[in-house]
Formats: sequence, C-alpha cells, structure tokens
Amino acid sequence: MTAQLVCSTGDLAPEEAMKVEVDGANGPVEVALARDADGGWHAISDVCSHGAVSLSDGEVEGCLVECWLHGSQFDLRTGAPLQLPAMRPVPVYPVTIDGDRVLVDVDVTVTAGTH
Repeated sequence: MTAQLVCSTGDLAPEEAMKVEVDGANGPVEVALARDADGGWHAISDVCSHGAVSLSDGEVEGCLVECWLHGSQFDLRTGAPLQLPAMRPVPVYPVTIDGDRVLVDVDVTVTAGTH
C-alpha cells in the first residue's frame, strides 16, 4: 500500500490529536495523528503500549502525547516511552503533506533518526 489520505491540514490545530483508521497490508490500523507545538505532523500507533487505550484521547504538549489512563508519555517523533508505566515504544508512521492533504503510510514504520 501507499500513503493514504486521512484528513486535511485544517482539521487539527497545533497540540491536538485525532484518531484515524488507515488500511494496511494486514488490515485496518488505528493511528493517532497529532500536531506538535510547532505545527509539525506526526502519526503513531493509537494504542498505548501499556494500557491498550487510545493515545489520541490524551493531551499533546510539545512533541509528546500523554496517555489519559495511566500518564505514560510518548515522543511523537520516535514513539519512545518517556514516562512510566509504559516501557515499550509504539510504532511511528511517515506523514506526507501534499497541499492541504495529510497522508499516512502504515505499511512503513519510521525509526528514530530516519525522518
């Protein structure tokens, strides 16, 4: 699969997140699409690696998203957990901005330092 349209650039303000579902090679993937404080776009797995709840329902601050259930924080750029109780990272997916279209590719995961 390739990058797929998930929303338009006007759908999220900085430090906001929303849940989107993207078709992947192995079926639908729940993604937390977020904008950081500087307006950058990020896509990570919407499922917290600790409590299996929606990260898009959490607070976005700077380049972090905080899980609303137990307070785990994840770096939107790398998926790395920065606050316990989460200890495992979440997948990060590439985001492409094409005009006012926001596209995400869930068949490719980004590793730290590659985007």
